Amino acid sequence: MMSRPVSATTTPCPSCRRPAPPRPENPEFPFCSARCRAVDLGRWLTEAYRIPTTAPELEEDEAPVVPDPDGDG
Repeated sequence: MMSRPVSATTTPCPSCRRPAPPRPENPEFPFCSARCRAVDLGRWLTEAYRIPTTAPELEEDEAPVVPDPDGDG
């Protein structure tokens, strides 16, 4: 039985959805290009992407609770 050569599959670029070659062929993986990598970084830096939190929303008249650094209660 002869073995088949393994074909590398592409994945969609997270920025533009074009095919992105696998890492051995593409130093920008998982992006398709350096431009798409830079666009994604820019989105993080401008806070276009945000990680959701479970912190409760504060009312206008509430001050945030700050822990006591001395631990005095």
